Amino acid sequence: MDPVPQTRPQTAPALRRAPVQQRSAERLARILDACAVLLDETGYERLSTRAVAVRAGVPIGSVYRFFGNKRAMVAALALRNLDRYAERVSERLAATPLLDAHGAIDGVLDEFIAMKRTVPGFALVDFGVPAAAPGEASGTPADQGPGVAGDPGAAPGDDVPPHDEAEDPNRLVAERICGLLAAHLGRPADEELHRKVLVGVETADALVRLAFRTDPAGDPALVDETRLLLYAYLGPSLS
Repeated sequence: MDPVPQTRPQTAPALRRAPVQQRSAERLARILDACAVLLDETGYERLSTRAVAVRAGVPIGSVYRFFGNKRAMVAALALRNLDRYAERVSERLAATPLLDAHGAIDGVLDEFIAMKRTVPGFALVDFGVPAAAPGEASGTPADQGPGVAGDPGAAPGDDVPPHDEAEDPNRLVAERICGLLAAHLGRPADEELHRKVLVGVETADALVRLAFRTDPAGDPALVDETRLLLYAYLGPSLS
């Protein structure tokens, strides 16, 4: 059996400037941590870059150094969530090399549920950005960075999220998980498996959302139903 590959963190497409020095990377991490906590406290609509700067203890210019607006910031948080989720699944699979298909499915689902319950901001923003409010795409004055007026290195439109920023998050999740499962179980990550895993991810996402709408901690009966459904649908393709 091939070893489970380590997932490589990605740079958020909405990131204006990637951190180069350790201090800059730590500041970016504080900004994203503050963003996650405030999402739980205020929700997405009331989130602002200024509030994030205050909570992170950094100048507002530090936020705008990385992000044009809050949507870009939340997109970076979502991608960090995906990296951390893939790392958790990878570590779980590597820790138990003899897991069968059902055990592997348990690892994928259990880590998602655990992050829903424990990771700040994850209940609202897991791997994707909430739908934009009317007028948000053009940048509102209260949350617009200095991309057009005041930042000589930015061009008009820097504060508008790129069109492909909203790439289907479930497809990104399915791609990462498909590779991990295929490597762990010693089978090719072919087109059929990608399709099966994508359907499983879409289905599990909808049912887990239902479980957390029913019970803030995730309704155990609905989580069990999700698990059984994944066993029946995805299990044969992983055996």
